[in-house]
Amino acid sequence: MSDAQNTGNAASEMRPTLREALRKARIEAADRTGVVVELRDAEVARLEILNEALDPLFAQVPEKVDLFDRGISQGETPRLWIDVVAHVVMGRDKRVYRFVQDTRFGRIVLAESHDVPVIVDAVTDYVARRMIEREHAMVATAKVAEPVPAEKPRRRRGFGMFLLGFILGALALFGLALFASLGNL
Repeated sequence: MSDAQNTGNAASEMRPTLREALRKARIEAADRTGVVVELRDAEVARLEILNEALDPLFAQVPEKVDLFDRGISQGETPRLWIDVVAHVVMGRDKRVYRFVQDTRFGRIVLAESHDVPVIVDAVTDYVARRMIEREHAMVATAKVAEPVPAEKPRRRRGFGMFLLGFILGALALFGLALFASLGNL
């Protein structure tokens, strides 16, 4: 019987305790978190490199053009925003730049490459197209919004008619009272 007890005690000593299992799980989670943070930092660093490569392009955009709001967002998925609907995100392998645009039909990939110059060229083409679209919209808006001659406010015209009616009514009452007083004599 002592052999069975020894075997039972040896088995219980070989099984990890809950405390040891929790400790091991915490260490693994910390290692995974560290890797995730390092990957996110690497993504942000790559997007910052691309952002710096785009500086000469955005230096050429006129100040009056306010279409573009470039910046890196540090969310769960870091992104380099070009404007409200277009951004660059890293691909699944974290080495591929993916330039995408959100449309009403879903997200479309405008360019995808490992090379920064390829993405810079794609962003340059996108910026040029957006500026042309803006020019066309401005011309169309200018044609639609031709100046209309200013009219006098209708309230003054309405007030003038009220005043004229009041004066005519007072004169009519005065005339009626005068006629009635002459008839009594």
